[in-house]
Amino acid sequence: MKEKAKDFATRAHAGQKRKNSNDDYITHPIRVAERLEKEGFSDELVCAAYLHDVVEDTIYEIEDIEKHFGKKVAEIVAAHTEDKSKSWKERKTHTIETIKYADKEVKFLIIADKLDNLLGLEKDLTVNGHKVWDNFNAGVEEQKWYNESICQNMYYGLESHDIPPYFQEYEELVRRVFQ
Repeated sequence: MKEKAKDFATRAHAGQKRKNSNDDYITHPIRVAERLEKEGFSDELVCAAYLHDVVEDTIYEIEDIEKHFGKKVAEIVAAHTEDKSKSWKERKTHTIETIKYADKEVKFLIIADKLDNLLGLEKDLTVNGHKVWDNFNAGVEEQKWYNESICQNMYYGLESHDIPPYFQEYEELVRRVFQ
């Protein structure tokens, strides 16, 4: 099922590129999925990682995800998917609220996704400087608020033994990027 999800996402994101680079977009979902697989998480969660941006950024709907990958994968993807008809602030506020109250698997996916995005941003800032912010819907202060708010809410409801090490990596990265 994981290979099927990777292939589906690769086809869905064909031709798309990452912000600030010429990298194929699919490199991001692959890295997120590989991180979750390395942590030993469920096949459903790894599949959701491959597919996490498909509904937001391609022609496919959540019903397509459910049809091909089942209800559990579709639920995880749906919990992570932003409503692009809303403003940037509304979407990010919703994600902050979601991260606070979501099931563990949704939290694991959101933080793995945010970590990978922020690692890319840190690299882009090193190479291209602050002009990279021009490619975002919100500037550095709004991005700082968003990422710090994610950090403040991501541990809510988790037992210490449930917290994967990359949560701390994300916190440290937020401090580095937005110091």
